[in-house]
Amino acid sequence: MFLHLGGDVIIPKKDIIAILNFRARNSAITREFLELARGEKSIHVIAEKGKEKSFVLTREQVFVSPISCSTLKKRAAMLISAED
Repeated sequence: MFLHLGGDVIIPKKDIIAILNFRARNSAITREFLELARGEKSIHVIAEKGKEKSFVLTREQVFVSPISCSTLKKRAAMLISAED
């Protein structure tokens, strides 16, 4: 199954490691992680400036999504129940 992250971005649900609230960027450890990802050019920004709601971490990339982490979680849960 796939998860729509906003814009035209859809990723395989199995690739998702974590979905974090965008406000988590204020944490020291999150800032350090994002700096490393930025240096590796693995951040893909889907959201417009000022409309960022969540980070979606995969093995290869970090997506900045305009969709809240709670909405993404609900979408993922719906996909799980649809698979049963």
